[in-house]
Amino acid sequence: MSKYDLVLYDLDGTLQDSIPLIMESFKHAYEVVLGGTDRTDEDLMSYIGKPLGDSFARHDDETKERLTAAYLEYNCARMKENVIPVFPGVYGFLSKIQSMGVRQGIVTSKRETSAMITIELLDLGQYFDTMVFREATERAKPHGDPLVYAAKAMGVEDMSRVLYVGDAVPDLLSARDAGCDFALVGWTKMDREELDSLNPDYLIEIPERLPCIIKGSEL
Repeated sequence: MSKYDLVLYDLDGTLQDSIPLIMESFKHAYEVVLGGTDRTDEDLMSYIGKPLGDSFARHDDETKERLTAAYLEYNCARMKENVIPVFPGVYGFLSKIQSMGVRQGIVTSKRETSAMITIELLDLGQYFDTMVFREATERAKPHGDPLVYAAKAMGVEDMSRVLYVGDAVPDLLSARDAGCDFALVGWTKMDREELDSLNPDYLIEIPERLPCIIKGSEL
């Protein structure tokens, strides 16, 4: 018996090492549209995991749209060059959990068109029974709506039987709002002190630990 009926994953910073490209894309957009920005890396990093539009919400609507378009154009072009790797051990635990008969899915704040570029290039789609993108729900992370949407799509009504795996504060808050457990990946590039202070249910320091968590056993 597995402890969970459904395991859901964030994409960026959790399964694929895309944070460097995200930061590169933010800076490129500002350079193209506004000639640069004084926003710090810490500030920009704090928006990872949220919808892209939130990152530029401080600007007027026209500037926000131009920044978003410049970001997406650059980011998608770079992703198509296959510059984003999967984190070590990811294929291993996805395959192991799939072999256990536990369903898996992606819940990301990325739009479907951009998310599918790397999902297809990295051959990740073979492991997932559902994939939820930004367009699926009106409210995105940190609200729990996308996780509840994914669970219902899989026929799972009891959110305590769902585990969400992520790397950022919006992921953890989304899991809490949805009523499911949260596992923080130890390879997160986010502020660990802040994440640890929010007491995630699990910490996955090494990839091999995740299947053990799902089985309710020790490594």
